[in-house]
Amino acid sequence: MLKKNYSKTGNFCRTTFKLPPETHAKTAELCGDFNNWQPNGKFMKRLKNGGFSVTVSLSANRAYRFRYLLDGERWDNDWEADAYIPNEFGSEDSVVKV
Repeated sequence: MLKKNYSKTGNFCRTTFKLPPETHAKTAELCGDFNNWQPNGKFMKRLKNGGFSVTVSLSANRAYRFRYLLDGERWDNDWEADAYIPNEFGSEDSVVKV
């Protein structure tokens, strides 16, 4: 799930990325265009219900590809993303438009 909160100037958007408990993961990391697809050891916060959440500030008027890296080994999409684009690995990337 994506939640967007734009700055007063409209130049930035604080975007919250959430994964549901049905993900059944011990850890989750957000990877995408905005961090060069590099898991940086900054894990998403685990929620009381077993899901995950993280908020990042993104430049507005852009679209970003992203995916979640679960347990350091499997990739998952956000099934409520704004769009999906095929990637070079034969699957799709989630897209957030801000």
